[in-house]
Amino acid sequence: MPDEPQTLTTAAPPARSTAPAATTAGNSSAPGRPALWVTRLVVVGLVLAALNLRPAITSLGALLEEVRDGLHMSGSVAGVLTSVPPLCFAVFGITAPRLARRFGNAAVVCAGMAAILAGLAVRPFASGTAGFLAASALALMGIAVSNVLMPVIVKRYFPGRVGTMTGLYSMALALGTSLAAAATVPMTTALGGSWRTGLGAWAILAALAVLPWLALLRDRGTRSPAAFPDRAAHAPAAGAPLRITRSRTAWALGAFFGLQATGAYITMGWMPQIFRDAGVPAGTAGVLLAVTMVMGVPLAFVIPRLATRLRNQGPIAVGLGLCGLAGYTGLYVAPAAGAWAWALLLGVSNCAFPLALTMIGMRSRTGAGVVRLSAFAQSVGYLISIPGPLLVGVLYQHSGGWGLPIALMAGLMLPQMVVGTLAGRDRTVEDEC
Repeated sequence: MPDEPQTLTTAAPPARSTAPAATTAGNSSAPGRPALWVTRLVVVGLVLAALNLRPAITSLGALLEEVRDGLHMSGSVAGVLTSVPPLCFAVFGITAPRLARRFGNAAVVCAGMAAILAGLAVRPFASGTAGFLAASALALMGIAVSNVLMPVIVKRYFPGRVGTMTGLYSMALALGTSLAAAATVPMTTALGGSWRTGLGAWAILAALAVLPWLALLRDRGTRSPAAFPDRAAHAPAAGAPLRITRSRTAWALGAFFGLQATGAYITMGWMPQIFRDAGVPAGTAGVLLAVTMVMGVPLAFVIPRLATRLRNQGPIAVGLGLCGLAGYTGLYVAPAAGAWAWALLLGVSNCAFPLALTMIGMRSRTGAGVVRLSAFAQSVGYLISIPGPLLVGVLYQHSGGWGLPIALMAGLMLPQMVVGTLAGRDRTVEDEC
């Protein structure tokens, strides 16, 4: 972690003048640092926010057939609906830096959680497809801006523990993803069988996520920027503004993020069908997907901590890519005979996501750099990921089998390892720009 201690250097000067105010307010920590209770509240807020970054998507996937029937939705519209999340992440995520500069990180994340709450609470009551799509887009907008700012919050509050904290919220994100996928249908049945109730129930979790960020907003009014290093993260830096598009590392990280997201969406959307077409029972195919998703829970905590201990994260990206190659090769050769092994290998490969988030926090020295890099890498990445699942479906339909689509999936692992190696080099975007 050679570059992490430099993170708060831009906020250091105000700390000397604001130390008395922080002490008066009950802050027993070092000058320029937030109070202990504030950092603990940030940890709670990060975990609750991460738990809410995927249920809006995976809960809908579990009940998509019922939603289609209930809203009389055509197959083509349902197909568009499954492609909306990465599009919204790309479009709305790019606005996060400007919003954070104007209102502060905590305010934007709080608004993001409120948008998720509103979207999840409103869309079950939509009487038509247009209203359902609009409410879903509202929730996805909240997810998009929060996605971008999670690495920024970690970098500002925990500069010496980027790996640990990234692992914590990545683990919470994976847990929320798996929980919504596995629990939505049984919960819907227990609540009376209506898909509207089953989808709306996830608004309760979103409501819980709003609370810690509201408390942090109230704290902003009584603490200095140094004690609550939110706006300080976006203070203008000396010299020319950071032009992130001039950084080769930023482009490599965006490509890496996009290719790993492509693999994840393909896996979530098509892996059960691959197993079913190979003769695996439908129930077992669903369990295999759950196994793949659950692998992200423990590994999402381990991989970021390992990454921050290395000067170059390229070897981790290559190792994860090789697991993906082995898994897809197995799906091609013996999809049913080694189904559990292939599910495990692909679960490991999908943990390139927390690695990408960790590298976002390590490839910039300042809070302003992290927020720009996070927005750029995620927006570019999600745009790259949009055509992948659709292309797999087209290839499957026209070839009549899974050979060609699986070959495409395996082939994408090669450029992913290359750009992962480039993004993992020990350098920062400030140096390159």
